[in-house]
Amino acid sequence: MKRCHLAYLACTAALLGGGLGAAPASAAHQTLVVRPGQSIQKAVNAAQPGDTVLVLAGTYHESVVVNKPWVTLRGVGARTVVKPAATKTGKVANTCAQHGDGICVLGTKKKDVEGVTVADLKVTGFSHAGVFGMATDTLTVRRVHAVKNKVWGIATERSVHSLLRGNQVRDNGDAGIFLANTINEEGGAYDAGRTLVEHNRLDNNRLGMTVRRLRNLTVTDNTITGNCGGVFVVGDENKPQGGNLTVSSNEVVENNKFCAKTARLPVIQGSGIVLTGAEKTRVTGNHVAGHRGKSPLSGGIVLFKSMVGAKGVNNRIDRNTLEDNSPADIVNTEAAKTNVFERNSCRTSKPAGLC
Repeated sequence: MKRCHLAYLACTAALLGGGLGAAPASAAHQTLVVRPGQSIQKAVNAAQPGDTVLVLAGTYHESVVVNKPWVTLRGVGARTVVKPAATKTGKVANTCAQHGDGICVLGTKKKDVEGVTVADLKVTGFSHAGVFGMATDTLTVRRVHAVKNKVWGIATERSVHSLLRGNQVRDNGDAGIFLANTINEEGGAYDAGRTLVEHNRLDNNRLGMTVRRLRNLTVTDNTITGNCGGVFVVGDENKPQGGNLTVSSNEVVENNKFCAKTARLPVIQGSGIVLTGAEKTRVTGNHVAGHRGKSPLSGGIVLFKSMVGAKGVNNRIDRNTLEDNSPADIVNTEAAKTNVFERNSCRTSKPAGLC
C-alpha cells in the first residue's frame, strides 16, 4: 500500500519526494494505493476524510466496509475485481462479509456517513449485494460493474442524496439496482433527498430496478433490457405513501426473461415500467418496447392494483413512446380516476382509450 500526497502535482510529485511545493501531509488529501495481494480494507481503515483508496488491477478476495466520511474507493475499471473471500473456519469476517455483501458503505441509526464514493471497479459473486449502502448521505456509485451477485447488484437503504451513475449491472439474482426505505421492517416511504439514478445499463437481472417505499428521486436516461421486468415502483399502505418521484427518458426494451412467482409477487415476464401502490409518480419521455408475457404484470407501462390494498393515485403517464408491447402498451388495473394518461405515442391499451 503506497500513500501519496495529492497537492499541486499530486501523487507524482510526492513520489519524486521533493521540494515541489507539496503541502504537508497533515494538510493534504492522500492517495493510498493497493496492489494485488494487499488488503483493501487495511487501506480503507488507514484513510482519513478526503482520502482516496486507489485499487490497482487485480483480483481481491474480500469484503470491504467504508464507514468514514468523504472517502473515495476507486479502482482502475473492470480490471479491478472484488470477489468473496475463501471461507476459513474460525475466522471472524467483517459485517459486510457476514451479510454476503461485497462493498458496504455504512452509517449508523444516529448518523449517516457522508460523501463516500465507490467507483471504477467490478464486484461479483457475492451471496447478497455487490455494493450496499445503508444510512448514507451523498453516496456516489459510479462506473461500477456489479455482476452475478445472488440478490442485488447495487442497493441502498435509508439513504439520501445518492448518485448512481454510469454503472453496468447485470446477471444479478434480484434487482440490478434496489433502492428502499428499510428492508427488514415496516415503515412509511423515506424521503430520498433528490437521489439521482442515471446513465446506468441494467441487463439480465430479475428486475432492472426496484424503487420501494421511497419519495423524491429521479430515474432517468438508463438502458434497461433483458430482465424479467424493467422498472418497478412499489408503495404500500404505510404513510407516507411511496411515490412523488420521476421515471423519465429511459430506454426500456424487451424485458422478457421469465421469473417464477415469489411470496411478494406473481410470475414476472414482459414488464416494462410498473407502478403499484404508488402516488404522484410521473412517468414521462420513456421509450418502452417489445415486451411480451402472460403475467398479470405484463405490458409496456403498467399501473397494477396493489396486493396490500394501497391505492395508486395522482400518477401522470405522459409523452412516452410505446410500441409492440403485449398484452398492451399501457395497462391500468387501478380503480382510481385520478391517474392521468396523456400525449403518449402508443397503439393499444387496457382498458381502451388510454393512448
